[in-house]
Amino acid sequence: MVAPAKGVLAADESSKTIQKRFDKIGLTSTPETNLSYRRMLFTTLGIEQYISGVILYDETIRQSIEETPVPQFLESKGIIPGIKVDKGAVDLPNFPNEKITEGLDGLRGRLEEYKALGAKFAKCRAVITIGQGIPADTCIWANAEALARYAALCQEADIVPIVEPEVLMDGDNTLEVCQDVTKKTLTAVFERLAAHKIILEGMILKPNMVISAKLCPTQASSKQIAQATVETFKKVVPSQMPGIVFLSGGQSPDEATQNLYEINLITGSPWQLSYSYGRALQDEALTTWAGKEENVEKAQKAFLERSKKVSLARSGKIA
Repeated sequence: MVAPAKGVLAADESSKTIQKRFDKIGLTSTPETNLSYRRMLFTTLGIEQYISGVILYDETIRQSIEETPVPQFLESKGIIPGIKVDKGAVDLPNFPNEKITEGLDGLRGRLEEYKALGAKFAKCRAVITIGQGIPADTCIWANAEALARYAALCQEADIVPIVEPEVLMDGDNTLEVCQDVTKKTLTAVFERLAAHKIILEGMILKPNMVISAKLCPTQASSKQIAQATVETFKKVVPSQMPGIVFLSGGQSPDEATQNLYEINLITGSPWQLSYSYGRALQDEALTTWAGKEENVEKAQKAFLERSKKVSLARSGKIA
């Protein structure tokens, strides 16, 4: 999953989220249109050079491409199939504007089913919001505990957990505030992972980069983002974990590529520093495709080109 020059494609958008993506191209989300879009991505020739694994949505893992179940189709290309298992973030009681992730109820049984369908790894996301007086310690610890319980159930089922604690970049906070909250969040996550006896060598971390929020009047440079990110992670992330796959978190494709490049220019990290991008890998292909069969070839070219750029960035190179 963190093989050199490769990363993970996040294609696990829920029906609600993929509709937001399709709104940009005037398309209605249905199981059929969702599969047409993902088929365009998954059948791109040569994508296995840059993509080691794909995170699928519950709908997609049950569908087929060319009469082959999607997980087996991906495996035939040398790509590892995975599955999103969380059920989204809901309001945390007594803590206004803060969220807790749902999806632990019945997860043991769902993991058994997903494994039978072909999933080799899973992903669960928790979101931490920065704002006036938040995040509260309770929010951070509640989400850290949920992520640890999820990871334990995955390892029990012989499924590799991707643990995704995301500090959102939607506010107006500075890079320094993001750095402080990211450090607190990761500290809590790894304390709870240790308490639940998680084998760190058998999991992947999918975090945010340390970055200025979208509305911050002073935007940090790529070099500043890279320095703050690597510095923070070296302080709190155990060295025995094999890899970190950064989420793009609302960055543009170019921003996510450049920031990953700068991160990989910094030497001395004990982990593979890779990517698990959704929009940052897909946006150009989605816009080019526009829901039209005649645009598939051009869209696949855009997807392959962006994947190659991100792969190079992950290797400390630039196109």
